[in-house]
Amino acid sequence: MSRVLAALGLVATLAAGAATASPPAPGAPRELEAARAAQAEAARRYRESLDALLPLREAAVTRAERALERQQALVAEGLVAPAEVESAERALTAARDDAERTRTSMREAEMVATEAEAARELAALPPTAPGEVRAGATLIRHDGRAAWSLAQLPALERFFVERFHRPLPVSARGQTPVHDRLGFDHHEALDVAVHPDSAEGRALMEFLRTRSIPFLAFRAAQPGVATGAHVHVGRPSPPTS
Repeated sequence: MSRVLAALGLVATLAAGAATASPPAPGAPRELEAARAAQAEAARRYRESLDALLPLREAAVTRAERALERQQALVAEGLVAPAEVESAERALTAARDDAERTRTSMREAEMVATEAEAARELAALPPTAPGEVRAGATLIRHDGRAAWSLAQLPALERFFVERFHRPLPVSARGQTPVHDRLGFDHHEALDVAVHPDSAEGRALMEFLRTRSIPFLAFRAAQPGVATGAHVHVGRPSPPTS
């Protein structure tokens, strides 16, 4: 992971120097591409590790459920104190929390991988004019001129609830442990788990566009695969140094 984080630092260094450097060094594009590839690979490997972890978490939930049932039966027979049931209930809650945190991290890692793998396409898209939206094969970009911060989230949530009668499906709000682990600055960004081609995704993007709020919409890391599709509200998340 240390080599991956070093590569992420290279992305930030090269990006920061691009505006001031004279012609880039001959190897710079290759180094930048290698850093982006390392970033995407780190996200994929982390997701794979979570894929392997989740069955263990779910098995722990099953064991805790059975243990609680046993303790409840023993209490009913007067063989153990009620405190044993309370202890088993706490253990079950902890096991369920661990499993849910793993699922959340899996979703976040998938979205980070999608963004990392789309970096090449994003770099190839020309800057958009105010109010303009540019679409590539797997992503849609709007460089809104309005300032965005998470303080504006309640208005976005109200719009979504009024329009679709369900809560806004936020998958990552601000910086998360997954973004820390993989080296992305996501502090004022928001990821919403809607496909940009769905009715919800189109309505969300229109809401953002009409208010000049910047966003990136990712169809998926690979065309035809919905996993990882989401709308990223805010500026693109740069690598942390």
